[in-house]
Amino acid sequence: MVQVPVITIDGPSGSGKGTVAQRVAANLGYHLLDSGALYRVLGYIADSRGINLQDHQALVQLAHSLDIKFGQSCADSIEVDGEEVGTAIRQEAGGELASRVGAIPAVRQALLQRQLAFRQAPGLVADGRDMGTVVFPDATVKIFLTASLEERAKRRYNQLIAKGIGAILPDLLQELQHRDERDLNREVSPLIPAKDAFILDTTDLDIDEVVDRVMHKVAFITTGRS
Repeated sequence: MVQVPVITIDGPSGSGKGTVAQRVAANLGYHLLDSGALYRVLGYIADSRGINLQDHQALVQLAHSLDIKFGQSCADSIEVDGEEVGTAIRQEAGGELASRVGAIPAVRQALLQRQLAFRQAPGLVADGRDMGTVVFPDATVKIFLTASLEERAKRRYNQLIAKGIGAILPDLLQELQHRDERDLNREVSPLIPAKDAFILDTTDLDIDEVVDRVMHKVAFITTGRS
């Protein structure tokens, strides 16, 4: 049985993986999985319902019970139990909550099957932190994007300001640093490149250049032509 092809795009916050994944999925006509949105949704809903993030059993139960519906792309619209949360989870606090619940092994296991279900024909582009190492270790192409901490903080700042969300650059830099440390040092699914991943530093590249390089890599691996 031929497996549905998967392209994984992993990396830390602000590396550009979400935007790149959307562009690559659109170029290929593939489905899109924004795995970070699942963790953001879980963290946001748990917090809004007063669930203690130290109560792992309650978080696991919540992960199994939530009715999550995405728009045509994960960035457009996200409904949870009929409530639109797409804008709310993209606040900086949403990223912090996602990082905290994502460090819990039982939560990661609870969300695994939801992520695997996105693998549908004609193909899938999945972005996150452990897509190529844990969720789709047999992916056709594995990309790992990175960038300097300063550049990632600047990108996040510009992104928030463009959406009309207030932000303070030094605070963002500190928050990203803390999130990196948590993601790198967690016991399960730490933020590391897969051994067979193509690592691309995006610090000095614009989004078009990154997408172009990723598409060339995909073409080379899948067809043997760059």
